[in-house]
Amino acid sequence: MREITDYQQQIAQAVEQFIANNKEESLYAPVNYILSIGGKRTRPALLLMATDLFDGDSNEAINCALAVEVFHNFTLLHDDIMDHAPLRRGNVTVHERWGINEAILSGDVMMVQAVQLMMQCPDGVLRDVLEVFNVTAVEVCEGQQMDMDFEKRSDVSIAEYIKMIELKTSALLAGAMKIGALIGGATKVDAELIYEFGRNLGISFQIKDDILDVYGDQEKFGKQVGGDIIENKKTYLMLNALALAEGNIKESLVEWISKEKFEAATKVSAVKEIYNTLEVREHTEAVMNKYYESAISNLRAMSLSEEKKAPLFTLARQLFERED
Repeated sequence: MREITDYQQQIAQAVEQFIANNKEESLYAPVNYILSIGGKRTRPALLLMATDLFDGDSNEAINCALAVEVFHNFTLLHDDIMDHAPLRRGNVTVHERWGINEAILSGDVMMVQAVQLMMQCPDGVLRDVLEVFNVTAVEVCEGQQMDMDFEKRSDVSIAEYIKMIELKTSALLAGAMKIGALIGGATKVDAELIYEFGRNLGISFQIKDDILDVYGDQEKFGKQVGGDIIENKKTYLMLNALALAEGNIKESLVEWISKEKFEAATKVSAVKEIYNTLEVREHTEAVMNKYYESAISNLRAMSLSEEKKAPLFTLARQLFERED
């Protein structure tokens, strides 16, 4: 069985070819830029791996994998606009370089290109694949809307947050793996199990991302560390802190959330100190571990040989232990 790095290289080559074939008009310059500034290509690589796992041919799934990568980067492009993010993967974001209007329009064309690519999957599974992709795309948008709504609310529950990241983050990971499994000829049971594996792993992945946003190394993380704190994002850490805090600590946390004028580094340092006092990181890591273990259970239940499952076990561990 090939390693995940082999599939990442396969999709990287496909991305390079996609960029080379794109028009040189100004509409496509931001598209080519965001696709060229890196990223681990994990979601499309997992789609290709899932195809091979069930004895399919990953070459027949390459356009679908490329569709997932283009769609994913489209969501990042628009997400950066909504979050006013200055950096993406250590590089200036599209809207900062080209402007908001240009970024929105280039993101729109990426969505169309993703659909065009997905329609090039094998005819025998086209309807099922498009159904998974369309449901996934809607869920990602629903998750983003929930995330935006959270910014206006002070009563967001941890359960609501988990639902939001399930839609916004893990749905695409799970959907990509299910699409790959369908192309590879998986049974309905195994296709659903690999979907659940991706869903649980995706939730664990996002919670890890929340932790890295506060405790990560900015050079490795590729994004502004503390950005979630600065923007008052309702992350698992923030919601957990609000649930645990009492007395003066609660007053201090609420005060920092309410402040409209502040020095960014000072706010990040103060809120991080509150997290440390409440052992928020430890609480958050425990929940991350729970979803990771659920993903491993899903993987063990699949009707595949241990040899075939091995690369997925390795990948899950790598995502679980990542620092970027």
